[in-house]
Amino acid sequence: MNTDELISIVIPVYDEEGNVRKLYEALTQELERMWCDFEIIFVDDGSRDRSADIIKEIHASDPRVKLVSFTRNFGHQMAITAGLEHARGTAVVTMDGDMQHPPSLVPDMIARWKEGFEVVHTIREDTADTGILKRFASSAFYRLINVIVDTRIVPAAADFRLLDRKVVDVLNGLRERNRFLRGLTAWVGFRQTSLAYVPAKRHAGKTKYSLRKMLSFAGDGITSFSTFPLKMSAYLGFLAAGCGVPYAVWAIYLRLFTDEAVSGWASLIVALLFLGGIQLICLGVLGEYVGKIYEEVKGRPLYISRERIGFDEAPVDPNPPKQDDGRRTTVSATSVAP
Repeated sequence: MNTDELISIVIPVYDEEGNVRKLYEALTQELERMWCDFEIIFVDDGSRDRSADIIKEIHASDPRVKLVSFTRNFGHQMAITAGLEHARGTAVVTMDGDMQHPPSLVPDMIARWKEGFEVVHTIREDTADTGILKRFASSAFYRLINVIVDTRIVPAAADFRLLDRKVVDVLNGLRERNRFLRGLTAWVGFRQTSLAYVPAKRHAGKTKYSLRKMLSFAGDGITSFSTFPLKMSAYLGFLAAGCGVPYAVWAIYLRLFTDEAVSGWASLIVALLFLGGIQLICLGVLGEYVGKIYEEVKGRPLYISRERIGFDEAPVDPNPPKQDDGRRTTVSATSVAP
């Protein structure tokens, strides 16, 4: 295999036993038609079904298929991170395992890469099946995040993208735990372009992306790339103080220059509730950032793998020492099973 032209496909899977084999067949058909050397790296993110067993069966008949299996569910972004760290290709394509990212688009992505682009995003076009709430939430999120962050994040971008080897090495050198890869990919720069695609219907199974996970993902994106919520807390504090000044002046005036009694109970309760609410909001925002700092300083590995199949080299350290030049170091790690 000529590793100078090796294409790596990274696929995180979580309970996708009905899709794994179908996706493998579709990918190999497209890649073999291009006459390119390739490897397909499945990252089993703690699946509870037979996803890992099916991948092992495929590997037994096709050694180009490899597996990294987690000890538990570490999350979609960590699974992609693990795949990027294990990929050896000069270009790496990341895609989901639910068959909604069309394998037929991979040759077009590779063609754009050969034109000189180092990052090829894909833009999801909404279909009639896309819920109104999901469309509105997605649009609102990207509008908001592009207002409050310095780095422009491509709206409606998916985790279906191609990355040049140089970009992969830089991303592997970024060791933050709360990973928002759509933002990190935009932040690193390089020559970027995009392709539109229409998502296919799920071949099997159901989505694991609940509303709670969507909100958590959006929160990670905002707090990872902006301190705007902290600034808003300060703005709210100034607003509350500013609203209190006229009332204080009015109360002092009534007390010193008139015989009118200052009606106090209702207005006092309203003021206390207003100020108390703002304080709790500010504490919550501050706590969110402090919590992320706490997660970072513990220094735990980003993920722990149960087994690795198809890799001959030493295990990849999921939390390697930082390098001055931003490149990744591959060393043995006690937390990763060989």
